[in-house]
Amino acid sequence: MKEYSAAVVREGLGFGEGPRWHEGRLWYSDFYRHAIYSMASDGSDEVLEHDVPTQPSGLGWLPDGDLLCVSMLDQKVLRFHDGAVSTFADISEHCEFWANEMIVSTGGYSYVGNFGFDLDARLAELGIERFIAEPPPTTNLVVLDPEGAVIQVVPDMAFPNGTVITPDGATLIIGETFGSQLTAFDIQADGTLTNRRVWAPLEMSASDGMCLDAEGQIWFANAVTRHCVRVREGGEITGLVTCSQTAFACMLGGEDRRTLFIMTGTSSDRFEVADKTLGRIEAVRVDVAGAGTP
Repeated sequence: MKEYSAAVVREGLGFGEGPRWHEGRLWYSDFYRHAIYSMASDGSDEVLEHDVPTQPSGLGWLPDGDLLCVSMLDQKVLRFHDGAVSTFADISEHCEFWANEMIVSTGGYSYVGNFGFDLDARLAELGIERFIAEPPPTTNLVVLDPEGAVIQVVPDMAFPNGTVITPDGATLIIGETFGSQLTAFDIQADGTLTNRRVWAPLEMSASDGMCLDAEGQIWFANAVTRHCVRVREGGEITGLVTCSQTAFACMLGGEDRRTLFIMTGTSSDRFEVADKTLGRIEAVRVDVAGAGTP
């Protein structure tokens, strides 16, 4: 296993999420600054791209270049086109709590997860020991077609979170944060998912945002530690990045896609961090470039 240490490249975030490398810049959502931002690879030149008062999360782009963004609080997917924002999809009937992560395929199909329950309130009520001992409710992964229609609802997902699609567009891999595993599906020609299976079991990990590299391995943020972890199919750990704070999402970017950008924070608990700006973006050079989507 190869070990790395990340360096802070930007401070002052509320809670960074959904990092994406797009058109030479790192794009990301900030829950509690209520906006989508982009920045240069060295952490400079942060640009406010779009305000999202209803709390932004997952990001992706349609084939025509329009940006999609998950609107967490009202459980919608928003579309940004020529400076105007519209509702691309309303998935509220399939969500029990906040909408969250999303990936958009090169063909324009979107895969949107949600919390399924109030994570922060449940932790406060139960405490960490009971929370771990009593599995929380599962929820749905929602599949949207390129026009925003719901075409599939995949049930029984244990907090569907970070997601990648392989370069051939044939396989979707998603983290089940409270299922201690990465789960794979085959992607059909119509965008729907079949052949659900365990891609990698994960011990002592709560997988969050993740990305794929050119060797077919996945970097994921372990949201209960200060680490990003590289794992191959089957579960072997091959890399570890240590950060200054808890890691919540990561993305391979930079000119050669060998810079691993990591969104970190002191906590994900909104009761602790929503009124603070302690979030950071950290970065480290790794050996294998990014691949696939996002």
